[in-house]
Parts: sequence; structure tokens; C-alpha cells
Amino acid sequence: MVRSLKYLVAIFPLVAFLALGISSCDSAKQTAAPQPASSVTLGKGGETRPTLPASNFTGETAAAYQAAAEVPEVLDGLYCYCDCEKNFGHKSLLSCFVDEHGANCDICIYEAIMAHDLHKKGVDMNGIKKAIDERFSHLRH
Repeated sequence: MVRSLKYLVAIFPLVAFLALGISSCDSAKQTAAPQPASSVTLGKGGETRPTLPASNFTGETAAAYQAAAEVPEVLDGLYCYCDCEKNFGHKSLLSCFVDEHGANCDICIYEAIMAHDLHKKGVDMNGIKKAIDERFSHLRH
């Protein structure tokens, strides 16, 4: 009995750590089939808070925060496929970068970088939305 109790005490932190690692940007589970953002909800826009400085971060995270700073009007018109609009009350993809939420979510990071790159290539908002929908709609939680 004592041995099994020691085993449980020893393994509990590992199980808890693994459970946290399996979770993603939010704790809500999506049960309905994913739909493209254009048929669900596009980013409503209207985010007025400033983004955090890219210099606070490194690598792709810094690139995503830089993208948010450079083309806020683009990110403010996009739906974020980590569903933070539903789970955190975000207004658009831009909202992910006004705090550290975007730094902890690969969906936010890669969506922002892709939108920025497409915008810099001259793709219009409809084209950007379509590309984002095609790339990320299957990742919804």
C-alpha cells in the first residue's frame, strides 16, 4: 500500500505535465465540423489596443508580433482559427498580439506571418482571407 502510494505521488507531476502539454491555446473543445471563416465569422475588427513590441520575443514569435505591428489593418480583418474570439473575447487575429496570447499559440503565429507575407506580395484582403481559410480551417478546436 505504501509503495503504491509513493508511486502515485511520484508519477502525478508527470501525468499533470503531459496533460498540460496536450492542451492547446484554449481549453474548449469544438464538436461541430469546422467551417471556413468566411462562412462562420470573419474577424469583426475594431481592435484599438496597441500590439506588444516584437522586441519582447524571438524567432517566429517576434516575426508574428512584427507582422501585427506592420499590417494591423490586415490582421484586424481576419478570423483567428484558435477560436480565441469565442474563448477569450478577441475581436480578430490582431487581438492575439495585444498581449502574450499570440506568443503561446502556433495557430496565431503562423496565421499572422502568412497574412503579412501575402499582403506584402500584393494579395488583396479577399485573397488573404481565402488562403487563411484554406490553410487553417481544419485546425479549429
